[in-house]
Amino acid sequence: MTGNFYYPSRPTRRKIFVSYHHGGDQGYYDDLSVTMHDRLYLLMDNSLERQIDSSNHDYIMRRIREHHLHGSSCTVVLCGANTWRRKYVDWEIQASLDQQMGLVGVWLPTLPLLSNNGTEKPARLQENIDSGYAVWISWRDIVATPMALTDAIETANAVPKSLIVNPQARMERNR
Repeated sequence: MTGNFYYPSRPTRRKIFVSYHHGGDQGYYDDLSVTMHDRLYLLMDNSLERQIDSSNHDYIMRRIREHHLHGSSCTVVLCGANTWRRKYVDWEIQASLDQQMGLVGVWLPTLPLLSNNGTEKPARLQENIDSGYAVWISWRDIVATPMALTDAIETANAVPKSLIVNPQARMERNR
């Protein structure tokens, strides 16, 4: 018997670059990788400090663009207690914005509230949240509803590129 068979198509998994403090937040990246495996293709899971052995900042930025961000549509920044201190996180955000990629910040449980109900995020991420370009979501929302992250990524990719704020100099060293 011959006939036409219908095979429902699976949605294409978006390629996503994940930026985070490897020394403090690796466990969250690992959980994200397992939880989102069927929905997202995560491009980054190695520390840039181990992969790029150079002190030439322009070379490092080119490597970030060409070998880490290439092919991804959005950068997800996992924000823990010390993420804001990491120069490579700042550089990855800068390169993502230079390429007009979507930007999503994820508030991890290790990131404490400040006295004004704010949090200590990478400055470049905060500026883009303030401008309306970057999307801010909590880890708890992702755990409760994994589609919350894919929805945040779709929202981030749809935001007008004219809202990007990226004029400041990149961090020269970890704080």
